[in-house]
Parts: sequence; C-alpha cells; structure tokens
Amino acid sequence: MKAFGYYKWENFNKVINKAMIACENSKVNIFEHFPNVRKTINMPKGAIKLIEDYKLTRYACYLIAQNGDSRKEIIALAQTYFAIQTRKQELSEKEYSMLTEDEKRFYQRNLTRKGNYSLNQVAKNAGVKKFDKFHNSGYKGLYNGETANDIAKRKGLRYRKDILDNMGSDELIANLFRISQTEQKLKKDNVKNESNANDIHFEVGRKIRNTIKELGGIMPEDMPTPEKSLKELEKEKEKQLLENKTIL
Repeated sequence: MKAFGYYKWENFNKVINKAMIACENSKVNIFEHFPNVRKTINMPKGAIKLIEDYKLTRYACYLIAQNGDSRKEIIALAQTYFAIQTRKQELSEKEYSMLTEDEKRFYQRNLTRKGNYSLNQVAKNAGVKKFDKFHNSGYKGLYNGETANDIAKRKGLRYRKDILDNMGSDELIANLFRISQTEQKLKKDNVKNESNANDIHFEVGRKIRNTIKELGGIMPEDMPTPEKSLKELEKEKEKQLLENKTIL
C-alpha cells in the first residue's frame, strides 16, 4: 500500500477489490492470489484489534498495479514496467528482425490498434469529445499539417479506407511512438481540457517529426505506401487457408 503511494486503507482496498474482480473474470482462483489474512495491532489501554490484510502473489501485484491510480507516478511506472515486460515476451528483437516486411506491418499495426484504444481512454478522461479532431491534431504535427483525410488522398485510398492499414512498418512505428508519448503526456500533465489535449497531441507529433528530420530519416509523408493493404493480405491468407482445407 505504501509502496504504491496509498495512505488510506479504504482507498487501497478499492483497488484490491477491482484487481480481485479482474482476477475472477479471468477465471483465476482469487484465493490463490489474494489470501485473506488477519493481523493484530495494539490499541490504547492494552487492547488488541484484528485488522484485514492480504498476502499477494506476483500476479496479484500485477493486477493491483494495472487497476491503480495512474496519476500516481509509482503506479504509472509499474504499469509501464509490466507493459514492457509483456512486450518483450510477445516478440524478441531477434525474432522481429527475422520477420518479413508484411509480418512486421501486421505486428506494428496490432500495437497501434491497442495503443489507440488506450489513448482514447486517456483522452476521454482528459475531456476529449471530438475524437476526429483530436487524432487529426496528432497527424498534423507528424505529417506537416496533413489530416487523416489528406494522408488518405495522398496515398490514393478510397473513402473510409484505414490509413494505418496502408502504412509500412517504419511509418507505423513513427505513429506508435506518437500515440504512446501523447498518452504519457496527457497522464503526466493530468490534462482535463479538450483544447489542451489537442495541443499536446499536435506538439508530440511535431517533436517526433523534428527528431526524424534531425536524424536525417525519411519524413512520414515520404515513406512508401505498400502495394497491398493489410486487409487485402488478410483476405489472401483466408483464401489460401480455405483452398488448403479443400485440398485436404
């Protein structure tokens, strides 16, 4: 409780209860990870009082960190630590380097999808209601003033086609960095205003753009658009699987 910056048992107990619900919903035995123990404390005039306490497993600590108040720096650090460790388990650097470009695109697209979901939750708490405008602020910063529609037109995409599905792995990585850094900034600054959130998204995008430029890298708008979108590649895979099943 103290390690995570909580000083009132009733506040921390709420986090434990949320973690226990997450544990139960994952079909994991609560009592194995949150065994309830009681300890005694000395009271005035020699009296002794029994108070509630828990012994926590590593998994229980993980769930508590994930359900804690991310405005607390130590909680944010714990969440980041677990996210990094999970990412390392998903795919090692050596394994990633052995992937084809299309496989890297699928991998990075999956990360950006998760990242955008998480960013949307944080942005909502920051007061964002017009999410199109919020996301376009980030694109404008990274793409020198281009909105999502501008990027789609430049790439020659039809209406409603997902621009992220039509990016190479390097372009997806640049956008993933924009997404993750914006989320961190919104949390760190405890933003509670839609206009401020939009400004932060733009500034993060612009700073990443400037960094790419300083390093002599290819600017996002100059990165090549793959011949096939990820949805097209998925359909081809599904078709191939069906054909293989038919042969068998």
